[in-house]
Amino acid sequence: MAYIPLESKPFVVHDDDMGINAPIIHQRIIARLTAGLYPLYFREGVIPLEPLPETMLGEESSPTPDVILYDAEAEQTRVIIEICQTKGLKHDLNKVSRILEEAEYGVVEGFVFDYKARCWYKFSRGNAAPERSSYSDVLRLDLNSFL
Repeated sequence: MAYIPLESKPFVVHDDDMGINAPIIHQRIIARLTAGLYPLYFREGVIPLEPLPETMLGEESSPTPDVILYDAEAEQTRVIIEICQTKGLKHDLNKVSRILEEAEYGVVEGFVFDYKARCWYKFSRGNAAPERSSYSDVLRLDLNSFL
C-alpha cells in the first residue's frame, strides 16, 4: 500500500474550544494508526483493545489522548498514544507520564511519537523514565509499522 509521505506541508486547523493546532500530518498519523489497528481488533481479533481517535479517558473533563486502546470489558483505556512535533515533545511526555502515574484511568502503557524527529517514546506503569521504543508489550505489536 502506498502512503503519502509524512513530510508533506502542514495545513493548520484551529479549534477554538480546544485551543489545539492540528496539522494534517498530525491527523494523518492518527488516521494511519487507527486504520491499521482497527482491523486487528474488529475483524481478526488479534488485539483485544479497540483503537479510538481523540477520545476522553473519563466521562467528563478528562485528558483526551490522540489515540486510545480501550478494553470494553473492563471499561478502561489500557494504552494511549500522543502525536507531536519536537516543540511539543516535553509537554506530551509530561502528559503521558502523569496519566500513567495517576493510575486513575487504568492506562498501563503510553507512547509519544515525535513526527519531526521520527522518534517514539514508551512509558510503562511503574517506570517513570521513557524508553525509545514503538513496541507495545500490551498489544505485542510495533506501532511504527503502521506509519
